[in-house]
Amino acid sequence: MSGHNKWSTIKNKKARTDEKKGKEYTRIAKEIILAARSGGGDPEANSKLRLAIQKAKAVNMPNDNISRAIKRGTGEIESDAIEEIKYEGYTAGGAAILLEIATDNRNRTASDIRHYFTKYGGNLGESGCVAYLFDRVGMIVVNREDIKMDEEDFMLMAIEYGADDVREDDDTLEIITSPEAFMEVRDNLEKKVKIEEADIIMLPQTTVEISDEATALKIIKLVDVLEDHDDVQNLYSNFSIPDELMEKLM
Repeated sequence: MSGHNKWSTIKNKKARTDEKKGKEYTRIAKEIILAARSGGGDPEANSKLRLAIQKAKAVNMPNDNISRAIKRGTGEIESDAIEEIKYEGYTAGGAAILLEIATDNRNRTASDIRHYFTKYGGNLGESGCVAYLFDRVGMIVVNREDIKMDEEDFMLMAIEYGADDVREDDDTLEIITSPEAFMEVRDNLEKKVKIEEADIIMLPQTTVEISDEATALKIIKLVDVLEDHDDVQNLYSNFSIPDELMEKLM
């Protein structure tokens, strides 16, 4: 999940092509490799790996692919070295973008990312230039129609499980947790309700509203090409485009 916002919601409603599914498998495989490399190959002892495996199963990634990625992470299977990098910058209109990258070729990736920012009216910044605008949190999203109890009782239950906050959207509730409490809250809530999305993300503290059509279009194109790049694991931004303008541009 690249940060929960109207743009990601609309993108998630697009039909998933075979090519996009392949890219999703590649992205999740990298996440599994990195998690296994940093914390070992046992998902019960490695919550980061357990979350990555859950994401893989949610998109029907074959078990063989999951097992192979774990072994690449633990070194049982030889593979190219994958490096984790963060890139930060600004869109046209001054919204912040934070990218989490996993690459086996830093120079190639840096060149690509810089080119995209320049092409669509943004600029790539120095490390730390926008990271302070985001908080690292756990985000669990449930559809309101899937909640089979009083919503207020559900919110109180989430807080009792360890959530820090529950935010109401039109059709969903967003449960916010600390990264440390995320897995426990997720596991407990999953026993009570179907979970639509769940991940540890970078949540923007404030948003930058984009009302100019030309600027909004540049941002959409920039986000699109960045999210399609094979080395981009996650993209977070603090832009907000009004629904009516987004619908017009889509």
